[in-house]
Amino acid sequence: MTDNDKRARFEGTIFLVLFCLTIPAANWMIGHVGTVCAANGPCLVPVAPGIMAPSGVLMVGAALVLRDLVQRRLGVEFGIGAIAAGSAISAGLAPPSLVIASAIAFLLSELADFAVYTPLARRRLVIAVVASSTVGLIIDSIVFLWLAFGSLEFLPGQIIGKLWMVLLAVPFVAYMRRRDERLGLKAA
Repeated sequence: MTDNDKRARFEGTIFLVLFCLTIPAANWMIGHVGTVCAANGPCLVPVAPGIMAPSGVLMVGAALVLRDLVQRRLGVEFGIGAIAAGSAISAGLAPPSLVIASAIAFLLSELADFAVYTPLARRRLVIAVVASSTVGLIIDSIVFLWLAFGSLEFLPGQIIGKLWMVLLAVPFVAYMRRRDERLGLKAA
């Protein structure tokens, strides 16, 4: 195994651990982090002027990007494995009333992310991450809100909050692509 292979595997492992941590972090944030925390309700953060969202959406946006990076470093098999593990973690940590909505939304959004990311990633990494994450976050928001509450009332806040995290990751993803080219690192 070359030094580049070791580096890619090490980075992939870090991305996988961070990906798995986003799910408990999202669940914790919903009850503990926000500018407004409703009694027996979610803590909210502003995501745009006049638009609030549950704070956990920030971690969901990060999860979509991290899953792409897991696949880039460790391969398709690990990308699919991360989706399965993330879905199980999501189901295991969600409040009982939201288990089905949380697990199904996570599974469908990550599979959509995978379907968009995979064909684009080799040629246009940054576009692949942004496009796949955007598709994933829209699906996650719609499915979760509909299954959990039967309403899409909070859809704009959900989408905007997740999109902020994707956009914040773009400079890192662009740096990674440039560094990979310079070092001769190949995507898995």
